[in-house]
Amino acid sequence: MLRRVHHIAIICSDYQRSLRFYTETLGLRLIAEHYRAERQSYKTDLALPDGSQIELFSFPQPPARPTRPEACGLRHLAFAVDDVARCKAELEARGVAVEEVRVDEYTGRRFVFFADPDGLPLELYQD
Repeated sequence: MLRRVHHIAIICSDYQRSLRFYTETLGLRLIAEHYRAERQSYKTDLALPDGSQIELFSFPQPPARPTRPEACGLRHLAFAVDDVARCKAELEARGVAVEEVRVDEYTGRRFVFFADPDGLPLELYQD
Protein backbone atom coordinates (compact mmCIF):
# COMPACT_ATOMS: atom_id res chain seq x y z
CA MET A 1 0.00 0.00 0.00
CA LEU A 2 2.52 2.66 1.11
CA ARG A 3 5.66 3.02 -1.01
CA ARG A 4 7.69 5.88 0.48
CA VAL A 5 7.44 9.21 2.24
CA HIS A 6 6.44 11.84 -0.32
CA HIS A 7 6.85 14.94 1.82
CA ILE A 8 7.17 16.29 5.32
CA ALA A 9 5.45 19.58 6.18
CA ILE A 10 7.19 22.09 8.44
CA ILE A 11 5.73 25.34 9.77
CA CYS A 12 8.37 27.99 10.44
CA SER A 13 8.28 31.27 12.36
CA ASP A 14 10.63 33.24 10.09
CA TYR A 15 10.11 32.19 6.49
CA GLN A 16 13.20 33.81 4.91
CA ARG A 17 15.51 32.51 7.64
CA SER A 18 14.15 28.96 7.33
CA LEU A 19 14.19 29.05 3.53
CA ARG A 20 17.89 30.02 3.61
CA PHE A 21 18.61 27.26 6.15
CA TYR A 22 16.94 24.49 4.15
CA THR A 23 18.25 25.62 0.74
CA GLU A 24 21.67 27.16 1.46
CA THR A 25 22.74 25.31 4.61
CA LEU A 26 21.20 21.89 3.93
CA GLY A 27 21.25 22.13 0.12
CA LEU A 28 17.63 21.26 -0.68
CA ARG A 29 16.46 22.28 -4.15
CA LEU A 30 13.63 24.80 -4.53
CA ILE A 31 10.81 23.25 -6.58
CA ALA A 32 8.06 25.86 -6.18
CA GLU A 33 7.31 28.86 -4.00
CA HIS A 34 3.79 30.24 -3.56
CA TYR A 35 2.61 33.16 -1.48
CA ARG A 36 -1.02 32.79 -0.44
CA ALA A 37 -2.16 36.35 0.31
CA GLU A 38 -5.52 35.30 1.77
CA ARG A 39 -3.65 33.29 4.44
CA GLN A 40 -0.60 35.58 4.72
CA SER A 41 1.34 32.38 4.18
CA TYR A 42 4.07 30.87 2.05
CA LYS A 43 3.88 27.27 0.84
CA THR A 44 7.20 26.23 -0.62
CA ASP A 45 8.25 22.83 -1.95
CA LEU A 46 11.87 21.73 -1.47
CA ALA A 47 13.41 18.52 -2.86
CA LEU A 48 15.97 16.08 -1.55
CA PRO A 49 18.10 14.15 -4.05
CA ASP A 50 15.93 11.01 -3.76
CA GLY A 51 12.79 12.93 -4.77
CA SER A 52 11.26 13.21 -1.31
CA GLN A 53 10.17 16.71 -0.38
CA ILE A 54 9.80 19.15 2.46
CA GLU A 55 6.87 21.56 2.36
CA LEU A 56 7.89 24.74 4.16
CA PHE A 57 4.95 26.79 5.45
CA SER A 58 4.75 30.16 7.15
CA PHE A 59 1.74 31.43 9.08
CA PRO A 60 1.29 34.58 11.17
CA GLN A 61 2.24 33.88 14.83
CA PRO A 62 2.39 30.06 14.81
CA PRO A 63 2.47 28.57 18.31
CA ALA A 64 5.84 27.44 19.64
CA ARG A 65 6.75 23.77 19.89
CA PRO A 66 5.80 22.72 23.46
CA THR A 67 8.96 20.70 24.24
CA ARG A 68 11.98 19.24 22.53
CA PRO A 69 11.93 16.49 21.39
CA GLU A 70 9.25 14.68 23.34
CA ALA A 71 6.25 16.76 22.29
CA CYS A 72 3.31 14.74 21.01
CA GLY A 73 3.52 14.47 17.23
CA LEU A 74 6.62 14.50 15.06
CA ARG A 75 9.62 13.83 17.29
CA HIS A 76 12.34 14.58 14.74
CA LEU A 77 13.14 14.39 11.04
CA ALA A 78 16.09 12.17 10.06
CA PHE A 79 18.13 12.40 6.85
CA ALA A 80 20.20 9.48 5.57
CA VAL A 81 23.84 10.37 4.89
CA ASP A 82 26.96 8.47 3.83
CA ASP A 83 29.32 9.99 6.42
CA VAL A 84 27.92 11.54 9.61
CA ALA A 85 31.27 13.00 10.71
CA ARG A 86 31.85 14.74 7.36
CA CYS A 87 28.30 16.17 7.33
CA LYS A 88 28.66 17.32 10.95
CA ALA A 89 31.86 19.17 10.05
CA GLU A 90 30.18 20.79 7.02
CA LEU A 91 27.24 22.00 9.11
CA GLU A 92 29.53 23.36 11.82
CA ALA A 93 31.57 25.20 9.18
CA ARG A 94 28.28 26.86 8.15
CA GLY A 95 27.62 27.98 11.72
CA VAL A 96 25.15 25.26 12.74
CA ALA A 97 25.45 23.91 16.29
CA VAL A 98 25.63 20.12 16.10
CA GLU A 99 25.58 17.65 18.99
CA GLU A 100 28.24 14.98 19.41
CA VAL A 101 28.06 11.91 17.17
CA ARG A 102 26.42 8.95 18.87
CA VAL A 103 26.02 5.27 17.99
CA ASP A 104 22.57 3.64 17.83
CA GLU A 105 22.67 0.88 20.46
CA TYR A 106 20.45 -1.40 18.36
CA THR A 107 21.81 -0.93 14.84
CA GLY A 108 25.38 0.17 15.51
CA ARG A 109 24.86 3.09 13.08
CA ARG A 110 26.25 6.56 13.75
CA PHE A 111 23.90 9.54 14.10
CA VAL A 112 23.90 13.15 15.23
CA PHE A 113 21.29 15.80 16.04
CA PHE A 114 21.04 19.50 15.24
CA ALA A 115 18.12 21.93 14.95
CA ASP A 116 16.53 24.07 12.29
CA PRO A 117 16.04 27.82 12.98
CA ASP A 118 12.84 27.10 14.97
CA GLY A 119 14.41 24.37 17.08
CA LEU A 120 12.87 21.45 15.14
CA PRO A 121 15.13 18.49 15.93
CA LEU A 122 16.88 17.20 12.79
CA GLU A 123 19.01 14.07 12.63
CA LEU A 124 21.73 12.84 10.30
CA TYR A 125 21.77 9.03 10.23
CA GLN A 126 24.63 7.13 8.60
CA ASP A 127 22.98 4.72 6.19
